[in-house]
Amino acid sequence: MKIDKEIRWHILLGYALFLSLMPIVFAISSSFKELSEAYSNVFSLIPQQPTLSNYFQVFSRLPLAQITTNTFLIAAAVTMFKLITGILAAYSFVYFDFKGKNALYFILISTIFVPFTVTMIPNYLTVSQLGFRNHIIGVILPQLSDATGIFLLRQAMRTIPRSLIEAARLDKAGSLKILGDIVLPLVKPAVVSTGIMFFINSWNEYVWPVLILKDKANYTLPLALQLFISSEGGTDFTIAMAVSVITMIIPLVLYLVFQRYIINTFTSSGIKG
Repeated sequence: MKIDKEIRWHILLGYALFLSLMPIVFAISSSFKELSEAYSNVFSLIPQQPTLSNYFQVFSRLPLAQITTNTFLIAAAVTMFKLITGILAAYSFVYFDFKGKNALYFILISTIFVPFTVTMIPNYLTVSQLGFRNHIIGVILPQLSDATGIFLLRQAMRTIPRSLIEAARLDKAGSLKILGDIVLPLVKPAVVSTGIMFFINSWNEYVWPVLILKDKANYTLPLALQLFISSEGGTDFTIAMAVSVITMIIPLVLYLVFQRYIINTFTSSGIKG
């Protein structure tokens, strides 16, 4: 009976894995097909006549180096600022006592549930008034902090024994020295995994950049992808798949390398409330 139950669970997990990997395999396969073959053999995952022409067309029709650089700069800047503000805020909520701390924390965390559409127009007007429309700074500016990151980092810091912090304070160590020499080394896995999540989310972001960026030279990779897709499904379907593969490479590699840290961070985030 136990074996049968385990077999059923393995079948279920295998099916879930298949559903998760199928879009990625489909995109990679289609990116190496001619357009005619892609439409005539939609469900064939092995191209009959593999070709790199789709990738060559991407590089010839788009300033791909500039677009990739834009995407990386935005993702790196957003990740850096979110980590800095998240670390400092989490440290303050854990190791400082001030009036209204818990109320302020829960108000901050409640912003996680505010839909993007609520803040979209105010942010757009602010960025436009500052003169950063059609500039990557306009994409970065509204994303300097993140309540989810503060939550995850706070939970990680709460696992550190307070006796270590108290001992450092007795030795006259300042807050920045405690943060740099004691706290950060102990929560390094949480910082790394949170940073990877910030980077991947920013790398894949579409809605906010499409509102701000208008020139192709300022585009990010998700915006470049929509250039090859029409409302009818797109006449440049295979080229769009090639752009998709290029877009997914870096986030996929980062996740595969750091997946252990990411899983551990989410697992441990519920240990102490």
